[in-house]
Amino acid sequence: MRTIFYYTVLTLESILGAFGIRMYEQPSYQIIDRLDHGIEIRHYATRLAAEVDQPGDDNADAGKAFRLLFDYIAGANLTADEASAKIAMTAPVVVHTPSKIATTDPVLRSETDEHLRMLFFMPSSLTQATAPKPTDPRVKLIMVPDETVAVLRFSGSYDSDATYETALMRALGVGRWQPTGEPYMLFYDPPFTIPMLRRNEAVVAVERRH
Repeated sequence: MRTIFYYTVLTLESILGAFGIRMYEQPSYQIIDRLDHGIEIRHYATRLAAEVDQPGDDNADAGKAFRLLFDYIAGANLTADEASAKIAMTAPVVVHTPSKIATTDPVLRSETDEHLRMLFFMPSSLTQATAPKPTDPRVKLIMVPDETVAVLRFSGSYDSDATYETALMRALGVGRWQPTGEPYMLFYDPPFTIPMLRRNEAVVAVERRH
């Protein structure tokens, strides 16, 4: 009965998600500054996440990473004692692609090792002590440290993520905030959501300029 209810809820969330209606829990954050071009400076507290870090650099590899994480929250790779455990889906999904944006002007794109990193945040009701332990070694539970980030929100196709990462890094080339890492993406909606209703975000860790 619990399994039937779990998948019924997921189906309802998916139907609503096609129209940009999000029922998933999202990590809370504090907006501490607003910049030009709609960029927000946010502070996130420490969060628990399930992570897959694997070789790959295309949509097929991203799909494999997503499936590993989804199987974990659906109880597919847990111990016998925890096999009935189901974890609620949350948003956003974090995707670190195998490329980086240099902070030069003009902004350049350069290759790195072809590894793709994807994270699902765990519901706030779970801790490292209470979250089910994945048996698949490719899935790991990690604590994401608290961080201050710059965020540029956009809708539309996922294929335009590099364009917005570039725009974000260029906007941070001057001003009171500077990047301290490589940009990554937050995706709040499934692929079948109407593109104009999707919420996507280009993100990079930042600190105040001295």
